[in-house]
Amino acid sequence: MRSELVIWEMDSGTARLVLETDLLIEAPNWSPCGRYLLVNGDGGLFRVPLEAPALVPVDLGGVGQLNNDHGISPDGQSYAISAHHGGQGSEIYLMPATGGAPQRISPEAPSWWHGWSPDGARIAYVAARGDRRGVGVYTLAGLGEEGARGLATGGGDCGGADYSPDGQHIYYNCDRDGHAQIWVMAADGAGQRKLFADEFVNWFPHPSPCGRHVIYLAYPPGTLGHPRDLPVSIWRMDPDGGNRQRLIAFNGGQGTMNVPNWSPDGAAFAFVRYAAPGGAD
Repeated sequence: MRSELVIWEMDSGTARLVLETDLLIEAPNWSPCGRYLLVNGDGGLFRVPLEAPALVPVDLGGVGQLNNDHGISPDGQSYAISAHHGGQGSEIYLMPATGGAPQRISPEAPSWWHGWSPDGARIAYVAARGDRRGVGVYTLAGLGEEGARGLATGGGDCGGADYSPDGQHIYYNCDRDGHAQIWVMAADGAGQRKLFADEFVNWFPHPSPCGRHVIYLAYPPGTLGHPRDLPVSIWRMDPDGGNRQRLIAFNGGQGTMNVPNWSPDGAAFAFVRYAAPGGAD
C-alpha cells in the first residue's frame, strides 16, 4: 500500500500531493512555524520539510513502537508521542522537538494523546481506566495522573479529543448512544452534547485555528471502529455542527487525520490517503 501525504487548500478547494512513499505513514501534524509536517511510520516519527519534502527521522531517545497519536506543543518546543515502548499498552511521553530524552507523563496505560490546549497548559487524551471497558476523554496538566481529570467517561467509546482555538471547548467523537458521532463539551467537561446525527460513522474532529470551521472524517455506515483502507471522506462544518459539507472523498481511514492537522493560519490542512501498489485506489 502506498501512502500519499496531501494538503487541502481551503480557498481553492484543491488537494496538493506533498509526498508519496511505500512506507505506511500516518497522522500529519502541521508545525506552529508552518515549515514542516510531522508524521509517524514504522514505529518511528518523521519531519517532512515543506520546502523539500522528505521523511526526516526524529531522534526518539531510544523510545520506539509509536502509534499515530502525536502532536506539537503550541510553542513548537515539545512533541507529545504515544508509544507501546513500555510493553503495557499505549502511554504518553513528552520530548524536546529537537529530539531525544522522552519523559513518560501518563504512567497508567492505555492512554492516547490527542490535543493540546492553546496555552500549552493541558493535554487532552483518551484512555481506558480500571475495569471500565469503554474509552473516555481526559485532560492532564504536568506529570502523572495526579493532574488528570476525567471528562467524558459516561459510557461508550470516545476518541479524537481536540481543543477549540480559544481553549473553551473540546470536540471529540463518541458512540455513547449509537455509532460514532461528533460531540462537544466545555473544557471542564460540562455541557456534553452531540452536534448532529447522520448515518455515517464520524471520527477525529479538528477545529480550525481561525475558529470558523471544524473538519472530521466520515466512515461508511456500519463501520466498526476506525479501520484503514476504506472509502472515507473529510467534511467541514461550523463549530455548532451546522452547514456540513463534504470536501473530498478517497481511500483512507486509520492514519488519515487522527491528530490536529490544520496549518497555523487555518488556510489548509494535511491528511494521508492510501493507494494499492501500482496506483489503483
